[in-house]
Amino acid sequence: MLKIFSASLLLLLVQAAFGADTTEVRQLQVQFTSTPPKIDGELNEALWQEAEHMATDFWQYFPFDTARATTRTEVLMFFDDKNVYLGFRCYDPEPGGFVTNSLRRDFRGTHNDAITVVFDPFSDQTNGMFFGINPFGVQREGLISGVSGGRAGSSGFDLSWDNRWFGEASIKDDYWTAEMAIPLKTLRYEKGSETWMANFYRLDSKTAERSTWGNIPRNQSIVSLAFSGNLQFEKPLPKTGANVVLIPYVTGGVSKDHLAGTGQSSTGNIGGDAKIAVTPSLNLDLTFNPDFSQVEVDVQQTNITRFELFFPERRQFFLENADLFSSFGMTGVRPFFSRRIGLALDESTGLNVPTQINYGARLSGRIDEN
Repeated sequence: MLKIFSASLLLLLVQAAFGADTTEVRQLQVQFTSTPPKIDGELNEALWQEAEHMATDFWQYFPFDTARATTRTEVLMFFDDKNVYLGFRCYDPEPGGFVTNSLRRDFRGTHNDAITVVFDPFSDQTNGMFFGINPFGVQREGLISGVSGGRAGSSGFDLSWDNRWFGEASIKDDYWTAEMAIPLKTLRYEKGSETWMANFYRLDSKTAERSTWGNIPRNQSIVSLAFSGNLQFEKPLPKTGANVVLIPYVTGGVSKDHLAGTGQSSTGNIGGDAKIAVTPSLNLDLTFNPDFSQVEVDVQQTNITRFELFFPERRQFFLENADLFSSFGMTGVRPFFSRRIGLALDESTGLNVPTQINYGARLSGRIDEN
């Protein structure tokens, strides 16, 4: 009994000496503003200079998850009737230039410097969205689903989701800054809500450190929603009005066989997609004569097994609320696989071949809290 008591006392002394409780729930007050900032990457407006509340004192996620981050990060946040505004100061312990392997939107990889905000507006710790930016102003956004406590590297991080928002960054001598303006129409939330769950995480390539606002165990995904903090808005969020997105397309082509001497032939096509927010949590997707030529290509895989390859869905029509049909109890359990839509089996060869999709409609989302 004495040995157990001594060990417990030692554990308490070590915890008191090396920091606060890692299970604390972070809180950030989000103030209302009537003077929105100019999104130029510079935090020089009075709005940022006089901010009363700040998210800072990040925790390390890598290489350790029980210590405070060595790279200081500060997050400021405001809102008005149209947008949510975020300002970031990312201090650099080793001044100098930054290196990036690409300026392409929707970058990913731990070797990229970046700051990312993860929103969970319904506080269900299962579904959310994220918006990130690097020191060069390159943006990325995506959906998170089914990673409430998922292991690191688990599914649920989808960069195929695209939406309209604004962000810029600026590099200083020993830190870099960034600004974001995210329209409330882009987000999914209940009218009149005053509390969201959220987290912020930063990747620093020079120190190889990954840090988060809410402390996330290293064996969990860095986008896990189970360890988020709370955003307390100064007043209830307003209704944003109709959220309708139209994505039309027109294609055309001209060909001629000069060797055969045949005449010129032309082709053309027209169609598009529409996304309509029926309620803040119920979305209607429509498509007419869809064309998927602009969809990001799949990662090349070589199959040397007797099992089928799995390619994730990247088509815009199928992305919203895709988690409703996946990860039933474990990663990979997928009762409904949308990638089979648009394919038909050629019985003469046994291969899958494309087939025309004329139109489609899909209503998905949540009806109530259950």
